[in-house]
Amino acid sequence: MLRFMKNKILIPIFILAVLAAFFSFRYSAAGKRSSEDKRRLVLETVMAAAQHDHFSPRPIDDTFSSRAYNKVLDFFDNGKIFFTRQDIAKLSRYEFKIDDEIKAGSVEFFDSLDNIYVQRINSTEKYYAAILEKPFNFNENERLEMDSKKDKFADGDKGLEEKWRLVLKYRALEKYVELKDAQDKKKVDSPSVKLKTDTELEAQAREDVKKTYQRIYKNLHKWKDDERFTFYINQIAETEDPHTNYLPPVGKKDFDVMMSGSFFGIGAQLKENADNGKITITAIVTGSPSWKQGELKADDEILKVAQGDKTPVDITGYEINDVVNLIRGEKGTEVRLTVKKPDGTVKVVPIIRDVVQLEETFAKSAIINSAQGKIGYIYLPEFYADFNHTSGRRCAKDIMDEVKKLKSEGVSGLILDLRNNGGGSLNDVVEMSSIFVGKGPVVQVKNSNASVATLRSQMTDTALYSGPFAIMVNEGSASASEILAACMQDYKRAVIVGAPTYGKGTVQKMVALDEMLNPVTRMQLQNGADSAEPSLGELKLTMEKFYRVSGGSTQLKGVVPDITLPDALDYLDDEDLGERRNKSALPYDEIPAASYKPTNSYGDLEKLAKDSKGRISKNPAFQLIEETAATRKKKMDDRSVSLNEKQYRKEQEEITTISKKLEEVQKKAATLDMMSLAADKERINLDSNSINKNKDWLKNVSKDIYIAETVNIVNEMSHPAMNVNISDVERQKGSHRRN
Repeated sequence: MLRFMKNKILIPIFILAVLAAFFSFRYSAAGKRSSEDKRRLVLETVMAAAQHDHFSPRPIDDTFSSRAYNKVLDFFDNGKIFFTRQDIAKLSRYEFKIDDEIKAGSVEFFDSLDNIYVQRINSTEKYYAAILEKPFNFNENERLEMDSKKDKFADGDKGLEEKWRLVLKYRALEKYVELKDAQDKKKVDSPSVKLKTDTELEAQAREDVKKTYQRIYKNLHKWKDDERFTFYINQIAETEDPHTNYLPPVGKKDFDVMMSGSFFGIGAQLKENADNGKITITAIVTGSPSWKQGELKADDEILKVAQGDKTPVDITGYEINDVVNLIRGEKGTEVRLTVKKPDGTVKVVPIIRDVVQLEETFAKSAIINSAQGKIGYIYLPEFYADFNHTSGRRCAKDIMDEVKKLKSEGVSGLILDLRNNGGGSLNDVVEMSSIFVGKGPVVQVKNSNASVATLRSQMTDTALYSGPFAIMVNEGSASASEILAACMQDYKRAVIVGAPTYGKGTVQKMVALDEMLNPVTRMQLQNGADSAEPSLGELKLTMEKFYRVSGGSTQLKGVVPDITLPDALDYLDDEDLGERRNKSALPYDEIPAASYKPTNSYGDLEKLAKDSKGRISKNPAFQLIEETAATRKKKMDDRSVSLNEKQYRKEQEEITTISKKLEEVQKKAATLDMMSLAADKERINLDSNSINKNKDWLKNVSKDIYIAETVNIVNEMSHPAMNVNISDVERQKGSHRRN
């Protein structure tokens, strides 16, 4: 996901010449081109770009072919519920031919795979409908293997039908137990309520499962062959490495929205009713065009969508994504929604599209009042950047603003929460580093030619904040998160707290595939007879690898915290976590260190870690988390499930018991005294929706035991002579809390 701002990929002239000649030879025949031609063109262009510009391109040989073949099968039938052993026997002849197809511009494997896949969608639809007509016996001793690595493809149609019977029985058993437990609870709360028999509950469970699969198959039938081809191409591209991805034109738009946190639309959140397929409004985004217009409300049902004064489109039967695409559009254009209000009245609501910002994407902060002083807490969900608009939001600037606001509130320490932050803009993480260390090297980047560039922070000459500082990470912290955490760790500027990070140490950039075509081929593409989209899209390509200023890569190894906190994934094998799960991941290596000066601003790290370990050993919540990790490891080793109700309940009981204990312990844990910043009050108090969202966020943060322990660590950094556990300190809510 990493990418330089405004950075365009400059393909060497000689490569363009070679590619132009290649594609011109293959596609210069007169006439329009079909979707089939376009698929060949996509495959060839993607793989040509990968071979010429990937950081470490793999040889396109039989080994590559076999890996790609197995990735494709695993993607299209991970649960082994569509293909039979006989189907795989037909497809197996392609296992070592994908490399030949790439070189020959053939998509024969996809065509064969897709043909069988569509047939199996149609045949298995009949299976589930027939199987769910008959009652299940939950007293029989049957088991279902849930581990796809241990499971095998079914033998013929009869074997496949039997596998579906077991899968559907398991889903029905899950639902049956849920319904039965809910009824038992209702019986306690309302003794006079009429209860259903076990037979009636079993029938209801099957009906609920049937509705679920009806929705699944409705979506499968709407899954176009071009969409399946996109996923097929991506499995081949990801054989180069896990982060090389093909984005068709629609996918590129979604990527830009994700990275920028904004789009042009109306700011209404939608949901699809599972029972009747109706599309309704769930919430209005504060500050959005819908919010400003004022007529659209939560619970309004959308009936039709019109582009200005054009004929409205009746959206009955539309998927929610299709409705979203109808509503979104260019800034300043009008969309008219015909909606049915909860009281039954029908109204046409005209709204002018404008920028909609997804606040959940952006950085936000709060103050934690502890007995030792105020601690600033900043949450950064991703390293966002709007690459398409110079005035768009950027996380480096936003974090600087949050730090300034917290400093003005007089905080004595700072926590930056990067847990589950999957990365984003490389440029922003480099600039963000200067907030804490000033100008200096942040990360080293090596390209495929082995030349190394050192990226330096330039946003501020000296550190804006130089006080006690901790960064929270976990196994979901990746890419840009790892760059910042590694930089602060190497500079000895921040204490890294949590669990080892994901281990993604590669840099991706976007390659516009259309730019690699010669003019004749591009014209044929735009005039394609069967092609609705006159563009190939883009390729997110791994072109560089980054390294810490100390020389080591974060690839595979990630960032190991200075202070480790118990994690629910602690007992899993290393190869089951993060980047290491994917066999196509690039290896770990090292380069010489850059020239930098550590600050050593946090004192005695060994004592901080020892004191934290002592607190954790006395914390019942953390002890239960370790129990949960051990139980999860046990379940991962044996993922088969019983289809006998008594045995099923017994197998679930251990996890449920620990989960309930953990909930109880967390409920009794000391609640952090949280408050919003004075500078944010106007933004928060815009409307009831904003107020409630902020209250919920503060409530969730206040009960987070990981944040609570990080506060202990920062407090000890602020007051080295003290080792105070905030859970042991009497709360002084009356003197600290603000409303």
